[in-house]
Amino acid sequence: MNPQYFLIYKPYLVLSQFSKEGDKKTLADFYHLPKDVYPIGRLDYDSEGLLLLTNDKKLNHRLLNPQFAHKRTYWVQVDGQITTEALLQLEKGVSVNIEGKEYLTKPIKTNLLLPEPNLPQRNPPIRFRKNIPTSWLELTLTEGKNRQVRKMTAAVGFPTLRLVRYSIENITIDNMQPESIIELSEQTIYKKLLLTK
Repeated sequence: MNPQYFLIYKPYLVLSQFSKEGDKKTLADFYHLPKDVYPIGRLDYDSEGLLLLTNDKKLNHRLLNPQFAHKRTYWVQVDGQITTEALLQLEKGVSVNIEGKEYLTKPIKTNLLLPEPNLPQRNPPIRFRKNIPTSWLELTLTEGKNRQVRKMTAAVGFPTLRLVRYSIENITIDNMQPESIIELSEQTIYKKLLLTK
């Protein structure tokens, strides 16, 4: 079996899987890949951005096992003009509910994105409200609990409006559009993920 590696820009309102679930769109509506190629991890139905797909089981294990921490960067549009205090809270870690239990998130890196990032328009777009400002943040995490970013921004009083995974280590969605797909070589993907074979 030759390992194959694909990067996709998962569109909004698409499940990170090939199998059907009700009437929701899945990856199978956009991509036709070998049967043994699957996403590493997932992006929520209502999130967008970078998703890696492969049939390399070793890479899958390295990226999903919590003992091998790796950086994931998200560009997040939140409701309201975020405060320095809220950014500091996010950096230190906040208490969120994960599977019915209180969980203190690990420290993260935060950055206010000014000007806002140049991203493709979302379809459907975020509801525009003239009197309520929004802020764009760059959050870099080394863990990936269920809906963690959304829970974190809500915990500091700034609910997430739009969530885009920008990068995993040195792999980014630069120059990609929703539905884009790029195939990478084994050597390139391991190098960009800062991993050794």
